[in-house]
Amino acid sequence: MIKINLRKKISQRVVNGHPWIFNNEVDKIEGEVKGGEIAEVFTYDKKFVGKGYINPKSQILVRLLTREKNMDINEQFFYERIAQCWEYRKKLGYTENCRLVFGEADDLPQLIVDKFNNHFVIQTLALGMDIWKPAIVKAINQIFNPLGIYERNDVPVRELEGLPQQKGFLSDPFDTKIIIRENGLQFRVDIENGQKTGYFLDQQDNRRAIQHIVKDADVLGAFTYTGTFEIHAAHYGARSVLGLDISENAVQQATKNAELNGVQDCCRFETANAFDVLKQWAKDGRQYDVVMLDPPAFTKSRETLQKAITGYKEINLRGMKLVRPGGFLVTSSCTNLVNAELFQQIIEMAAKDARRKLRQVVFQTQSADHPVIWGMENTQYLKFLIVQVL
Repeated sequence: MIKINLRKKISQRVVNGHPWIFNNEVDKIEGEVKGGEIAEVFTYDKKFVGKGYINPKSQILVRLLTREKNMDINEQFFYERIAQCWEYRKKLGYTENCRLVFGEADDLPQLIVDKFNNHFVIQTLALGMDIWKPAIVKAINQIFNPLGIYERNDVPVRELEGLPQQKGFLSDPFDTKIIIRENGLQFRVDIENGQKTGYFLDQQDNRRAIQHIVKDADVLGAFTYTGTFEIHAAHYGARSVLGLDISENAVQQATKNAELNGVQDCCRFETANAFDVLKQWAKDGRQYDVVMLDPPAFTKSRETLQKAITGYKEINLRGMKLVRPGGFLVTSSCTNLVNAELFQQIIEMAAKDARRKLRQVVFQTQSADHPVIWGMENTQYLKFLIVQVL
């Protein structure tokens, strides 16, 4: 087996349990490395650290799968890990739709598995995990006997690992346009062509959090995608709901979802650039009881972080100006590089510029089927905030 010897001075991150070993933390490699093999990692003084897969083409040379020296990495290993993931979700009540495997948070680095009732979507985002894809599919078949499994590896991050972007069936073909249930509502999911894996499961608990503030309210939603927050608002008793998205296709899907749930009379959607429209509507004096903002990640690199901060501040400033005094702003950030403290600071800066006072109602992260591991910053990425705008 390939052996990795670490430098004497390495990040406490590794010692404290983080699974990533960077190239510059390695002193010596024993054995021939092609990429994707399992390697054993040792400290400078030969103490065992763990086993993981290796890729010399990646900045992250090794991603650890286990800290147990006697554990073999084989098909049974993946079966047991995925079974453990399922037991955890069931204990928390996520039995129908959930993120079954959340990468590093589930000790399966760079593996994503989303469960949509009895359909599964997987992403293998690193070479070492991609090699074990047949074992992962076999485990899902053994544990769930699913109706279908689909691969959504059409993501640029794979290219950093020397992997092609691709998508397709990992089971017999099936209709990739399915309907799932969430919080008593139904939503169409396009597994093949929808964003990410087809649906944003990480907000499913947060969508319930708007239940009381939207009752009898005029609600505006921006970056609506397929209308999940807006349709929840209508379901929870909003007087009127308007959702905006720059994608005509997303607006069409959102409209169909509204019809599917029988809320089309009070919930409608328009194609629009939220940045432009919200600015103009604020000048026009439009006012809403609740404004909801769920923008995409504004950056994935530290080089453009300041641009993302500016973007979040601007969109929240415009959103606040549209909220009637005493109304509510519902806002999110899924940008991993904007941590919770920084996000709150951005919202505070926006409030000062808008000359509005805020009262925090709810501040939470992604749903618990996307577990947060302390010390692994990349596992806590979603910030969800409800404030009263005074």
